[in-house]
Amino acid sequence: MIQSRTEERSSLHSATKKIPVTDKIPTTTTWLITTSSFSFKIIFINTNNVTLYKYCTSFSLANFLPLYKHTNPLPLSFFLLFRDITVFMAKSILVTGGAGYIGSHTVLQLLLGGYSIVVVDNLDNSSDIALKRVKELAGDFGKNLVFHQVDLRDKPALEKIFARTKFDAVIHFAGLKAVGESVQKPLLYFNNNLTGTITLLEVMASHGCKQLVFSSSATVYGCPKEVPCTEEFPLSAASPYGRTKLFIEGICCDIYRSDSEWKIILLRYFNPVGAHPSGHIGEDPRGIPNNLMPYVQQIAVGRRPHLTVYGTDYSTKDGTGVRDYIHVIDLADGHIAALRKLSDANIGCEVYNLGTGKGTSVLEMVAAFEKASRKKIPLVMAARRPGDAEIVYAATEKAERELNWKAKYGIDEMCRDQWNWAGKNPYGYGSSDSTN
Repeated sequence: MIQSRTEERSSLHSATKKIPVTDKIPTTTTWLITTSSFSFKIIFINTNNVTLYKYCTSFSLANFLPLYKHTNPLPLSFFLLFRDITVFMAKSILVTGGAGYIGSHTVLQLLLGGYSIVVVDNLDNSSDIALKRVKELAGDFGKNLVFHQVDLRDKPALEKIFARTKFDAVIHFAGLKAVGESVQKPLLYFNNNLTGTITLLEVMASHGCKQLVFSSSATVYGCPKEVPCTEEFPLSAASPYGRTKLFIEGICCDIYRSDSEWKIILLRYFNPVGAHPSGHIGEDPRGIPNNLMPYVQQIAVGRRPHLTVYGTDYSTKDGTGVRDYIHVIDLADGHIAALRKLSDANIGCEVYNLGTGKGTSVLEMVAAFEKASRKKIPLVMAARRPGDAEIVYAATEKAERELNWKAKYGIDEMCRDQWNWAGKNPYGYGSSDSTN
C-alpha cells in the first residue's frame, strides 16, 4: 500500500538534511510506505529547486536517494526494494529505569528516532532532572515522553500503566547496580532486581507484550580465563549483583522456552563511560562512585582528593587492570539496533555483547582524561582487590553481524564528553550541598 499526501511537517526524526537532487518535486509531499514487515514515512520538501529531506532517518535516506534520481513518479516496484530494511517509527516503548545513566541516554536516542516513550523509574538511584533535560534535548520530540515514578514491585501501579498504553516492546534497565553494596546487602539486591523483573514479566505477559530488551552485564563472565569474551563463554558471577543479572538471563530464556511468542534480547554491557556531547546529561552516582570514570571526574572537579589504583602488577602493558570501555551513546544506539532485531521472526532469546572489542588499562584511561580535562589526577597505588579480573574485553562480531551495530567512539571522545558533562555539572544533577 502506498499513500501520498501533502504535509507541512513530520515528527519522525530530529535530523534535517539539505541534499540537492536533479529531479524536482512539485509540491511538499509525504510518501507513506507500508509493507508486511515495517512502516515509515519519507518527507520531501521542495523549496527553490532544492529538495530537503526532513525528519527522515539517515539509514533510509542513504538507501533512498540514489534510487529516487532514477524514477519519478515512484512506481510500486520501487518501494519493494525497501522490503528488507527494518525501520520502526512511532513505536510505543516502555523503558524501566529510564531516568538512570544509560536509561536516560537511551531514551533520548529513542525519542530522536521517532519512538514514543513511557519511562517507569522509582528514582532510588536516579533523578527526574535527567528526564527534564532529555525532553529539552529532544526538542519537539520531547512531547512523546511520559514519566511515571513507580517501583516495578508495585504490580497494581504497573498494571495501570500497561492498561493505559499498548506497548510494542519493553527495555528493562531498572535495578540496583553497586557491586560492593550488593555484597553487604544481598537480600536487598535479590528483592529489588529479581522481584521487580518477575513482576514486570508477569504484567507484560498478561497484556500481550512479549518483546523485551534486557540490560544485562559483562559481570556474568566473572573472571574469564581468556579474552575476548564471546557470548558462548562459561558464565559465573562474583557478587550478588552479578548473580541477579545471571538469574534474570536464565528466567528470560526459560520464559521463551515455555512460550515461543516471546522475543527477548539480552545485552551484556561492558564498561559504559562518557556522556551526551551537549554536557546536559551524564552519570551522577549516589554516594561514592563504584566505577572508574565517575570517580575520576569527581577528582577533577575537586570533590575527591585522589584515585586509588588497585593492582599494579598485572600481566598488562602497564601493570594495571584492562577493561573494555564503551561510550554511552554507542550503548544507547545498540538498544535501537536491538529493537529492530526484535522484528525478526525467529529471534527467540538471543544474547549480544556490547563493547568496543578493545582493552584499555586504568592508567591509559586516566591519561586520556587528563588530556581531555587538562587536570592532573593524583594517584595512590595499592594492592590488588580479591576477585578483580586482570583483563576483560568483548568479542563484538556477533552484534556487528546480526544487529548491524558497531561502537564508533574511542577513549578520547569518551573522556572529552565525560569532562564536558563534569565541568558543566560538577555536582551532577544536584547542588554542592546535596547528598549526591
